[in-house]
Amino acid sequence: MNLLNSAAIKLVKIYQLALSPYTGAHCKYVPSCSQYACDCFNHYGFIKSFALVVWRILRCNPWSQGGYDPAVKQISH
Repeated sequence: MNLLNSAAIKLVKIYQLALSPYTGAHCKYVPSCSQYACDCFNHYGFIKSFALVVWRILRCNPWSQGGYDPAVKQISH
């Protein structure tokens, strides 16, 4: 894992510990957007992860249905 991915994960973890408990559990997606970000940064490069996380956050709006949306999609054979 590269340095940028590690730094991004640390920032997300700080958010999860410091701010998330005070905002309440409002994420309509599973896993939550912050866990999705960690999963992306653990699995993909920084640029792709950043793009996926931004796209996920943009989809998290009052008109989306939410639901199960893992960061790493499993391909069934």
